[in-house]
Amino acid sequence: MKIIRPYSRLLVPWAMEERNQALITARAMGFIEWCGRISHRSEEARTEDSWRRFIQNVVLDHGDWSIVEHVTASVDSITDRGITHESVRHRLFSYTQESTRFVNYEKKMPLAFIYPIVGVECVHCLRGNEPFPVNYVLDTWKHRDESSDLIDCLYEPAWLKGRAEDENEYKILVTSVKQGGKGWRPQEARSCLPNALASRIITTGNLRNWRHLFIMRTTGEAHPQMRQVTIPLLNEFKEAFPLLFDDIEPNSRQIENLRKPR
Repeated sequence: MKIIRPYSRLLVPWAMEERNQALITARAMGFIEWCGRISHRSEEARTEDSWRRFIQNVVLDHGDWSIVEHVTASVDSITDRGITHESVRHRLFSYTQESTRFVNYEKKMPLAFIYPIVGVECVHCLRGNEPFPVNYVLDTWKHRDESSDLIDCLYEPAWLKGRAEDENEYKILVTSVKQGGKGWRPQEARSCLPNALASRIITTGNLRNWRHLFIMRTTGEAHPQMRQVTIPLLNEFKEAFPLLFDDIEPNSRQIENLRKPR
């Protein structure tokens, strides 16, 4: 049974060849400025760093966030299915998600699960040292270290048992009849997979939409597993686009971020 750590990371498709963060920031902010100046046909007034003053004045001080929509960013994430269900409720984004209908986890890749209690991590599981039941009736799960000694798994035994049963049931269903299975297709067998199933998803949206998502999904009211991936991601956005995201305070109350003058 494979258990992994969730993550989200910023992709910048229009600057993937760049490794200079300052250059990526200037390119994105400069493009926003150029788009914004079209309304007054003042493109000739641009300088190397005029975007700083322009965005401060037009976007932050006067609230014209529409021009920020001209720059998009994509994010690569692996979270459990429960969190992806929440993520896709942000309807203005574009999504491409790993499909349990078409991916056969017996042939393509092993099933992977994400532990739901944030802050509890079994380093042995996360290193790929899979747990196994020593006493299945008593729910005792162990790891075997390099010296073959047995080490307790830190994850809840009842949860481990449930995921092992899910995985075993899936394998039986998708295995061919000739090999002793049921011969189901992945789109049928997926009905036994839980919300704990790890799922990869690519999310693309403009910077205004990302700002709204972070205000909604990094604050104290958000699901702990959602904050587990969105708060580190917010820090990446703050580094890439500081003027647009540096005022968002994670773990605060949602209303506090909404009431800020921006």
